[in-house]
This record gives sequence, C-alpha cells and structure tokens, in this order.
Amino acid sequence: MRVKMKKQLVLFILLFPVLLLAESISDFNGRWEIIPGKSIDVGRYGGFVLDVKTNDSDLTILKERIVRGRDYSETMELQIDKTIEKEISSFRLSGNMYLGVRMKKGDTRTFSTKYSEETNTLSVIEEIPVLISQGASSITNTHTLIKNDDDTLTYRIVRSSRTGGDDIVYTLKRENSKRAWYMELEDDWSIDGKLDQNALLISLQGVANMDNPDLYFVYPETWDFNFTPNVREFLEDQHNFTFSQLRTPEQALRTFREEIKGYIVWDKEVRTSLIVAFTLAGLEQAIVVSEEQIPLMEKFGISMIKDFRGQFTGQSDVQIYTWAKAEYWDRCAKDSIVWLGGEHGRIMKPGVVDWGMHNKAFFQDLSCKKTDVEEYAMASELLADLKPMSMVYGWHSYGKDSEAEFTTLCSQHGHRISGLHTLPNMSFLSQEQVSPGFEFKNQHNLEPGKEYKPEKKVYIACIQTDCLGLGAWTQPGRGKIPYAWEVTMNWKWMAPAMLEFFYSQATSNDYFIGSLGGPGYMYPRAIPEDKLPDLVKKAAAMMKDLDLNYFEIMDHAQLGQKEPNNNLTLDIIKTYFEHMPDVIGFGNGYGPSHTFYSDGDRTMISFDYYLSQTRSEENAVADLQELITLNKERPYFLLLHVRQWSNIDRVKSILDQLGPDVEIVPLDVFTEMANHTPTFENWYLENRDD
Repeated sequence: MRVKMKKQLVLFILLFPVLLLAESISDFNGRWEIIPGKSIDVGRYGGFVLDVKTNDSDLTILKERIVRGRDYSETMELQIDKTIEKEISSFRLSGNMYLGVRMKKGDTRTFSTKYSEETNTLSVIEEIPVLISQGASSITNTHTLIKNDDDTLTYRIVRSSRTGGDDIVYTLKRENSKRAWYMELEDDWSIDGKLDQNALLISLQGVANMDNPDLYFVYPETWDFNFTPNVREFLEDQHNFTFSQLRTPEQALRTFREEIKGYIVWDKEVRTSLIVAFTLAGLEQAIVVSEEQIPLMEKFGISMIKDFRGQFTGQSDVQIYTWAKAEYWDRCAKDSIVWLGGEHGRIMKPGVVDWGMHNKAFFQDLSCKKTDVEEYAMASELLADLKPMSMVYGWHSYGKDSEAEFTTLCSQHGHRISGLHTLPNMSFLSQEQVSPGFEFKNQHNLEPGKEYKPEKKVYIACIQTDCLGLGAWTQPGRGKIPYAWEVTMNWKWMAPAMLEFFYSQATSNDYFIGSLGGPGYMYPRAIPEDKLPDLVKKAAAMMKDLDLNYFEIMDHAQLGQKEPNNNLTLDIIKTYFEHMPDVIGFGNGYGPSHTFYSDGDRTMISFDYYLSQTRSEENAVADLQELITLNKERPYFLLLHVRQWSNIDRVKSILDQLGPDVEIVPLDVFTEMANHTPTFENWYLENRDD
C-alpha cells in the first residue's frame, strides 16, 4: 500500500510543474485583436487576429490577416521547451509588405519556444531561410508575447536583419472586447428644434447601456461638462476601447434595435409629458419619440408602449406628476430620484436621463419653493419615501425655484445631491472600472514631520469650485500655479474610470479636496441633527478612499432666516472636527463667508474672496489689494474661490499683480501654516436659522 502511494506521489510531483505550466500559459488562450492606437502601423493589412490555443505544453498560434477582403492565415504548431521544424509551403513572408524578401517553398523553418512563468512571457525564436534579389539569405524572428495585468497582450517581433525604424510592437485585446459606438450630439435642445432627436438618442443610450457600456456621446463644446471628447480619448488610450462612430439616428437604431423593447410618444405641446416618458422608458427599456418620429419606429418594427399625446392637455405639473406617481412610483427605485430641471420653457437638456433610466428612477422637476404649496408638498413626499441617504440626480428647474431651496429640501430629508441635469454618459462610465493596479493618489505637498511656520506675508490658496468636470480642467494654464479642485466623491462608484482620468492627468500643482458638505452636495444646517454625524462619517470614509485630507462645506440653507448667509454654527463645526479626525482643515462658503474657527490644532477658514469670471482683471486686482490693506496683521490667510469659468492663465495674471509680499501656496501648505498661526478671529452663527 505504501509503495503504491509513493509511486502516486512521485507521479504527482513529476506532473505538478506541467500542471502549473498549463494553468499559467492558459492565460494566453483565446482570440486577440489589434488595438490600432497602441500598435505599429499595419498598413493595408488592416490588422490581424491571433488565435492562441494551449494544451499542457502544446501550443498553437493562428495568425489571421485580412488583406482587401481576402483572408490569409498562418498556423504555428509549437511545443514549449522544444525545437520543431516545419516545411515552408508558401513564398509569402508573414508581416512583410514592403521588402523584396520571400520564402522558398520546400525549405524548412525551425521554431524554438520558451515560457517564463515569472514574467508571464512566451517567446518563439523562428529561423527562416529566405530568398532575396541576390540569392539566398536567412532571417531570425524573435516573437515575444507578454500577458499584461489589464488582460491585453504585448506582441513584439525582433528581426535579426533589422537595425532601425520603429519597434515592431502590437498591443492586442480579446477579440470583440471593449468595442463601443459613439455619436456627436447636435447643439439644439429646443422643442421646436432637435430636442426630439436628442431625447430619442439619450433614451436609446439608457437602453443600449443597460447591461454593457456600448454607446457614448460626445456633447457640444457649449455643454456644462466639457470633458466628453477628452474622456473618450482616455478610454481609447488607457482603457483599450475601440469606438466606431454612428452618424445618424437611423444608424443608432439599427445598431441597437434588438435591445429596444418599444417606444413611448411624448406630446410636444406638454413639455412635462417628456419627463414622464423618461420614467416609463427606464422601466420598460424603451425609447421616447415625438409624433414626427413614429414612422421611423414603424420602419424598424418597434412597437408602441404608450402614447401621451393629448393625455395631459390643460393639466398642471403637479396633476401630471400625481398621475405618474400613481402609475409608476411603486416600480421605481427607492434609493435614487431624478430632478430633470435646469432650462425650462421650450428648452430641455436631459443629459442625466440615461443614468436615471439605468437606475429605474422616477423623473420630475417639482418646485422646492414653499410658496408653490402643492409641488413642494409632493416633492417632500417623494423624498420622504426614499431610503436613507439616497441619491438625488439632476438639478432644480431654473423656472421654478432656486438652488438653495432645492438643496435645502433634499438635505432636510438626509439625501445627497449629485448634479447636474446635464451630467453625461453615466450609464456608460459607471460600468468601466479603473485600470488594474491604479490607485487614487492625491498630489500632497506636506512633508511628514516638517513644521510649517508662516512668515510675515500674505498667503493665498485657490480653490476651483463646482467640481472637476466643469470649467478650467481642460483649459489653458493648469499646472502653472498651485490649485485645489473639488472632487465629486460619488464618482468613485458612479464613474470610476472618469475619476481616474482626472487623477491620472493631475500635475504636482493640482491638489484634490473633498466636497461638498457631505457625501454629496448637502447643507449641514438643513440636515437633521441626528443624521448629520453619520453623513459626515460617510463623507470621511469616501475621502479616505480617494486620498483626500481637506474638506469643503457650502451652506445656503433656506430656513426662514431674515437674510441669506452661508455661515455655520459651532455645533456643526465640531461635528465635522469630531467625525473627520484625519482631515487637516476645512474650507467654507461660496461667495465670501465669515465662519472662522481654530481648536488649537486645526482650522476652518472661509472664502475671503469670490473671483467671478465676469470681474475684470483690473477690478479683481483692486479687490484683492483692498482686502490685503484691511487685514493688516501678518501672516494673513486669504482663501480664494475661483468660479469655474475662469481659466488658470487668467487667475495667475491677476495674482501676479499683487506684489512681492503675496505668496501663492498649495492649499494643504496654506492650511498647515494657518493651523500653526491662526491670525483670524473665531466667529460662527449662534443659531442655525440666524
């Protein structure tokens, strides 16, 4: 019995390396296609596909080429750690379209194959006798395949006869993986123009991306979020997407016809009917169309699900939404809701619709103004029916209420806002994770153990507000001066690859901060006192994930106070200090604010200046010099809010005119110096509704 067991053990030990080899080398199995932007030009061949098959130490590599519609293929049947010979049956030398070099039929090629488990590298040395114009010669090709962490292959060919030119290197991904389509949307959002076309396409995006990221839109240059072309390039360059362009709605419908379950007709005479149609479209995996587009639906054999023409004529918004709530609310998600506001009247910019559809959210644009009694009551009722800490996507209606009224009501229910109504491509971006091995690393400037003691100077730190995606990130000047950027922290799970786009592009002068008020846009004065600590803890955890150590608050809560202000109470300040122990400091405000606080170790500093994009450089310089004159004690810490539409070249030009005693410093250095020597006086609100 023991002898038999010993024989079995010896056999297993002998087989174990082979089993490990088979398991490791099997990573190469499959069909792999070229990523054009990461590969040497393939000329008229148009690319090739490698079909790799392994069986223990046996290896077969089939290279398929397409040349002007004609299929050429070449098979290499190999064995690991062995040299094999193969008779040449074709004169055509693989990969050669420029040189007068050919193989000789009947001669023999030799292949020697090695595999390195340590580097996950497969190497094939190919010895080829060739014919040239002067007679016989030979070429040695060293083929190297490397399996990368991002599930791509690097395929390199080194020829013994070649000493210059570009390296022959191809990057390949699995065949048909990360293939997607993109369209450029037209800049016409009017009901009397092309809103119906754009609404159809954005609802189609919600359908197309329900299970996979397949349809991406490049929005016009005037769009609030101006990064859509840059992110598409990033997805190609860094995430190995291959995009094909769709140029017409007909092409888009034809491409995604099988995913469309039906269509819903909205009424151009009742704008709100389109908002209701988006709710139903998300629930039914349908698209929205106007009356004029019905023949197009019939052409593609798409069936009608609902026709809203004439149904809501003469009704108020609250009547329409009351009907929609009775019909659809029970089927909608209870952890999110969409305010499809923004532009009003005959204009609508429904960029967030695909994401709302993806989440099966209820769409509306109810007023959050208390004097709009019925709409306010319904808005509050919907928010109350959501789960705790739910997401509110979109934005308030510019024609009904204010940002402050909208954010106040959402905060009173403990929900967090992720604006705007123009937020694009989330159904696509939510499904693409960060690159393998990528970590969110901030551009910190503080050296551990170093004391940051300020001199008798004026110190200025700049914060660009309104999140990363708006304004200056892609504009001239970024990186020239220290600059802090608000991070929309929920993008960590909503659009991880897009957040990677920003982090990976950051210069040493781009410092990211947490915002805004909570784990989303919230007003702490409006948040119920018993809910605020958990929301602050949630925000602190999100900051840790994103390597952020500075937090910003903005509070324009409408609580019935006599005059608007954006200041905080001591109990709120202490809540942030207590539940964000790893944060080095806090900023507050939007316009100039007056809340300042030091507990002896850390500080909260409000904006002392609001740099509007419409303020002339001359007047901005005069404003800042006036502040510097008024605040005579040195050091003076001046926190500067830059409205998002000012590019950094303009900001630098203004700050350069302030004189030699003014120093622009990174926000974390600014904060540590203020923590060391706080020259401001503590001031805060006595009551939340002051």
